[in-house]
Amino acid sequence: MEGQNGSSGSIRSRPQGSATESKKKKKKMMKEIPDSDRVTLKKEIGLLSACTIIIGNIIGSGIFISPKGVLEHSGSVGLALVVWVLGGCIAALGSLCYAELGVTIPKSGGDYSYVTEIFGGLMGFLLLWSAVLIMYPTTLAVIALTFSSYVLQPVFPDCVPPYMATRMLSATCLLLLTWVNCSSVRMATRIQDVFTVGKLMALGLIIVVGLVQICKGNYEALTPQVAFSMERTPSVGQIALAFLQASFAFSGWNFLNYVTEEVVEPRRNLPRAIYISIPLVTFVYTLTNIAYFSSMSPEELLSSNAVAVTFGEKLLGMFSVIMPISVALSTFGGINGYLFTSSRLCFSGAREGHLPSLLAMIHFKNCTPIPALLVCCAATIVILCIGETHNLINYVSFINYLSYGVTIAGLLYYRWKKPNLYRPIKVNLLVPVCYLMFWALLLGFSLYSEPVVCGVGLVIMLTGVPVYFLGVHWKEKPKCIYNFIERATYVGQRLCFVVFPQFDPIEIASPSEWTDRSSGRSSLSANS
Repeated sequence: MEGQNGSSGSIRSRPQGSATESKKKKKKMMKEIPDSDRVTLKKEIGLLSACTIIIGNIIGSGIFISPKGVLEHSGSVGLALVVWVLGGCIAALGSLCYAELGVTIPKSGGDYSYVTEIFGGLMGFLLLWSAVLIMYPTTLAVIALTFSSYVLQPVFPDCVPPYMATRMLSATCLLLLTWVNCSSVRMATRIQDVFTVGKLMALGLIIVVGLVQICKGNYEALTPQVAFSMERTPSVGQIALAFLQASFAFSGWNFLNYVTEEVVEPRRNLPRAIYISIPLVTFVYTLTNIAYFSSMSPEELLSSNAVAVTFGEKLLGMFSVIMPISVALSTFGGINGYLFTSSRLCFSGAREGHLPSLLAMIHFKNCTPIPALLVCCAATIVILCIGETHNLINYVSFINYLSYGVTIAGLLYYRWKKPNLYRPIKVNLLVPVCYLMFWALLLGFSLYSEPVVCGVGLVIMLTGVPVYFLGVHWKEKPKCIYNFIERATYVGQRLCFVVFPQFDPIEIASPSEWTDRSSGRSSLSANS
């Protein structure tokens, strides 16, 4: 917004001739530098990789472990399955809204970039602050610890793996994947592709075994009379908590929006990837739960801390070791996906002037954001050393869910603020309205049931207000501070071999530079 580096101002019309001349100048300037030689984030994410980023980030350890929480709060097998299906529908509504935002504001950074563009620098910075400070490092730490626990389980079959062993293995995994992401975008996306296919194969095995059980006649728990029978009628609050559990299992559906600038033909592939991935994940999640219930009684499922492992031990016999390995591989792919996307958030924040400029630089040869990746890795290792991840994850969940609602509310505000802006995708207004109604309901019950957790989450976010005014808004800082920042940036550049990327103004245009096709008027330059 106005006053923020790299943001666009409000739309003002100007003569069509000057817009055409500006476009020609930019094309001529960029022709001098071949695309292969330009130091910039490369567009190497095709439709397949875009789908695996979404699917790989949604399918973590949750579906292997968390069906217990949905069943516990819903009170019956039938209602639990309904919650899983509706949870996928809600994720689909949110992803449709993000598809519109992603092609209307074609910047990497996801929620942060959209909120900054729509509501201004302070709101965007608060989302960035909470995400970089706690949200992504904590989530990465929890996924890494889950990975190490399942890898070490065969080594320590009769006890919990040692504290230090799980931390060391988690840190090793983080360092390895950080190195991969620093070395090559293509290598990182290939790892994501392979491990996402592995996750789907593991879930496919569970589904096939479950269908075999159903064909053998083991489907009594799924008949309507039994499935919807319950000892107690769940309250509205309990059903809301069940939906909250399911919505957490679907979290990650917005992650492709963090890397929009690296997607090949984002206006076409971003919405396509969303339309393919969300229904596929919902279908797989529902069939996986049906498989669980075909083979396990509700009591067995509720008593299990790792549903997929219990399922494997009951039905796979000597091959039951496949399940903990599958969970470990799933979480390994999840770590890679979170590192890939969260580093782009740091990169986008630095480019807007909200984080140190070093984080907006990329390797001169590999074209990867090495400083941003190192910051994400270091912050996660700090969280691993602190150890209190279980308390932190509660605050993270609230902040994460709050950011979804603020972003989609921004879509409605942007429609009102700039009604004539060209939107390649324009969803029906009922889509964001329905999502926000559901979001407000769940947020209200969260505030009612967990006021301390929600309060601490808000405090964490609001600590960014003084940081914003001191670090970003205050322009007349003492010269010694600027000298220190300049020196630190120089040292960082020498150590990481990074430079500022050369952006193509034709490929990456701010929304205010696009032709207003719906009204027939010209905004700034028509770069689309």
